[in-house]
Amino acid sequence: MSEDTADGPDGAAEQPLDRRAELSEFLRSRRARLTPEDVGLPRFGHRRRVPGLRREELSQLAGVSAAYYTRLEQGNGRNVSAEVLEAIARALRLSDAEYAHLVHLAKPTRNKVRRATAPQKVRPGLRALLSTLEGVPAYVVGRRSDILAWTRAAAAVFGDWGQLPARERNWARLVFLREENRALFADWEGKAADIVSYLRMDAGRYPDDPRLSALVGELSVKSGDFRRLWAAHDVKEKGHGSKVLNHPLVGEMTLYFETLNLPDDQDQALLMYHAEPDSPSAEALRLVTGWGTDATRAGEAARRA
Repeated sequence: MSEDTADGPDGAAEQPLDRRAELSEFLRSRRARLTPEDVGLPRFGHRRRVPGLRREELSQLAGVSAAYYTRLEQGNGRNVSAEVLEAIARALRLSDAEYAHLVHLAKPTRNKVRRATAPQKVRPGLRALLSTLEGVPAYVVGRRSDILAWTRAAAAVFGDWGQLPARERNWARLVFLREENRALFADWEGKAADIVSYLRMDAGRYPDDPRLSALVGELSVKSGDFRRLWAAHDVKEKGHGSKVLNHPLVGEMTLYFETLNLPDDQDQALLMYHAEPDSPSAEALRLVTGWGTDATRAGEAARRA
């Protein structure tokens, strides 16, 4: 089974994210996590008024003037060169995802608003491929963590998304606003941090996306956990790894996942899950996908009773 979602929230007017503020806060947060000892600088004095490196220390490491770096950290990325951004990224020891985020914030492109608000569609060929993945939990995720299409096995493992309104088929809303999803993930904190870091990457690519702003605003009002994680300014790309699930029917199972970014739409990714062959988790997955979503809903109801 696969279905397309409506593209984001229900059209409520919302102010876009402040790109200058995002740039400023991101640089401050990355600077605060480094100490002089981390980068081989001497520590003068025992008391420091700021956490982490001072602006002067960071500019020294990057080889730019303190005044230039100060303007950038105040959100003024206009006319900053790629060479300067690379030097600052090296000084801050940014990951590849963090460097990409910095570039997006400092040098936004003109077509991002149009691309961000255009409805996302899953190609018919990809939907057909999903329908052939019998027993494989897989789904397509798009901008703002929207779940765009999925297999029957994914619905059996993660919950029957087809029963939800289109705007609720969104990982951020599921993880932060639905108690059954909090219970599903053994490491809920890790899953929640991953989702927020993906939204942060989207905010860098599309700071003027009103639907993303509406989603962030809604979650900030409704979830203290979201506010805490959003304030950390952590970013990462979807990758590969494992998740331990507490499924309502079979209990604990460990699934491994791979993320495949789609070549014709970098804002969409296909995630596929599997269990280690001949493991208890493989047997649990076989049972869950065999019983299907009706049994999953019955198990969830029993757990809530």
